[in-house]
Amino acid sequence: MKTFRVFFLALLLLASPFLQAATCQSDSDVESSEVVEEASDLGVVGEEDSQDFGEVNFGPAPGVDTVCVFPKNSARIVPAGEETELLAGVKNDGESSLNVIAIKASVHYTFDHRMLIQNLTGQVFHNATVPPSTQASYPYIFAVSKFLQPGNFDLVGTIFYEIDQTAYQSVFFNGTIEVVEASGLISMETVFLVTLGIALLVLLGLWIHGQIQQKLSKKPKRVASKVEVGTKTIDTSMDEWLQGTAFTRSSSKSKKKN
Repeated sequence: MKTFRVFFLALLLLASPFLQAATCQSDSDVESSEVVEEASDLGVVGEEDSQDFGEVNFGPAPGVDTVCVFPKNSARIVPAGEETELLAGVKNDGESSLNVIAIKASVHYTFDHRMLIQNLTGQVFHNATVPPSTQASYPYIFAVSKFLQPGNFDLVGTIFYEIDQTAYQSVFFNGTIEVVEASGLISMETVFLVTLGIALLVLLGLWIHGQIQQKLSKKPKRVASKVEVGTKTIDTSMDEWLQGTAFTRSSSKSKKKN
């Protein structure tokens, strides 16, 4: 039973990565499916080159809600060193138009957001206007370092915008992403999982073999009974084997004489 428990726990450890839930957190209760591109001009996208928006912190504007969507990637799997796309949705319920300036994100440890791992490249938008009572979505493409070890990390995405020449910012995503190794022929994690699976199968086979051997060893052995004939003791099994031979006939004659 102890071996079986170890085997069961090992299977649970192998299955745990596949049981992870995938939900997209946001700053509002706006459904991601409702984020549509209704703005008249989404602007020209370019890399951030003139202003470091991370140096100054602005507050969110009233009446502005944000939402985040990972297209075709609900599990939020991010290959290290490869580009990953997300959509930042903005809903303007204010009275003035909103001008989106840029989107930027950063990677942190899940257990402590104060520990910054990587500042990701920002994307600047030109002429990206969201009129009042309108919602729009903006793409953000990022890539974490190819040297980042696989595991779970927190991604914090921020969108910068202006309303009436006043700067604001809102966090549109603050959740966990799973960084994996870039796709290749084979990875160390795959080798480890395959080796562990083979070891578990061998362990299961040895356990089954031991159980069968234990059951077979408990079966009682058949002992041949002994019958006394005259002054000799002859196994009944040997008597049956000699049945019909000259030895059995001589034995029967001796019994009659007696």
